[in-house]
Amino acid sequence: MRKRILIISLITTILGILFFTLAYTNSYYNSVTEQSKKELPIFYNMYESGDYSFDDEGAAALSEMLGGARVTFMFANGDVAGDSTGEDLPNHSDREEVIDALNGGEGFSVRSSDTLGESMIYYCRVNKDGNLVRIGLSTHSEWSYILRGLPTVITYVLFGAAACLLFTYFSTYFILRPVEELTAEATLGGEVKTQYPELQSVTDVLNERNRSIKKQMLELEQERLMVQKAQESKNEFIANVTHEMNTPLTSIKGYAELLCSGCLDEQTKKLAYDTISSQSERLTNLIACIINYNEIDSDNLPPYELDFTKLVRETIAVVKPEADKRGIEICDRTQDNVCVTSRHEVMSELAGNLLRNAIRYNKDGGKITVDLDYRHFSVKDTGIGIAPENMDKVFSRFFTVDKSHSGKNGGFGLGLAVCKKICQRQGWHISAESTLGAGSTFTVEFSRN
Repeated sequence: MRKRILIISLITTILGILFFTLAYTNSYYNSVTEQSKKELPIFYNMYESGDYSFDDEGAAALSEMLGGARVTFMFANGDVAGDSTGEDLPNHSDREEVIDALNGGEGFSVRSSDTLGESMIYYCRVNKDGNLVRIGLSTHSEWSYILRGLPTVITYVLFGAAACLLFTYFSTYFILRPVEELTAEATLGGEVKTQYPELQSVTDVLNERNRSIKKQMLELEQERLMVQKAQESKNEFIANVTHEMNTPLTSIKGYAELLCSGCLDEQTKKLAYDTISSQSERLTNLIACIINYNEIDSDNLPPYELDFTKLVRETIAVVKPEADKRGIEICDRTQDNVCVTSRHEVMSELAGNLLRNAIRYNKDGGKITVDLDYRHFSVKDTGIGIAPENMDKVFSRFFTVDKSHSGKNGGFGLGLAVCKKICQRQGWHISAESTLGAGSTFTVEFSRN
């Protein structure tokens, strides 16, 4: 940038000097010409006051009196009667100053003399006898003035160029230094400030750029953390699936090897068959749960309005026989005609998981209370409850209150994770409250939609 400023300033300076030289030369040339036009009529008056013969001798005498000015005497038809040069000259009726004098009494012209071969200023006038007297002064053309002054012009150009380069170098240094300081501060990423009002707009742009870069860096960091978290979640998911599948596969493999050995009695064989069948069913259910959990994210079918009250009551009717086996009472406190915008299979999964968990982790002879209105849906049980240290893991995948995974409560720990994912996609909020040994309450708030 500094180099560009130096070049532009140098070109501007040189062009300025040349323009000034041409303008001054033109003004000086015009001034000299005008001054000569004022002097020539005075010279003619000297002719009028003297007594000069109308021939070469008279012209030479007048020329000597006028300090060497060229004098030409002509008749009215343009023929030359006498000239201070003493040369035999042709008819001058076609000369500009002669034509003007014949037409208006006097005439001026500035031109090159064909006789002398130099620039002349001519003044021609009709005398009292009707003849013409022409007086000429030698002058220089405008270009000759320029050429004569060329060495001086070159000197000024060189001096001006040197002064311009020196001045521009130091001025650009002081002008650009604050900008360079701003740039250096901006690269550090901090808030840029300036004491120069002219640079405030630049400061605002740099600060905005820094804020934008910080925002992008923060977004990139968040994306990196999300990717890292997703990878960790994937690894955890694979580890949990492997663990869940390991127990039934070990049982199946063990009993299959015993059956292949052929050394089991009938009673042990029946136990082996039953174990293989139950563990196979457990594997099938686990795979179905995993597929169902993963399908929620890829579910793009359009929602529609459905009667959630009717669906919850149907789900209660489905799970009631299982509750009756353990003497668990289900109290239905749902309001009529509560509608939500979703799909039947999705809401059936939500209600079914909460109700089956309430039965699975309840006590024999316990109670389940189901509440539903336009604001929320909740399922409350009087079961074993959840320890406070486990509350933050309730909706995590493969988390179960029964740590053995093979106890009477069974389960894979995916039901509540499915419920949370459904609520997130719906824009709802699901929460849990529990007291260890007294029961739990799971609530879905529709008002968050």
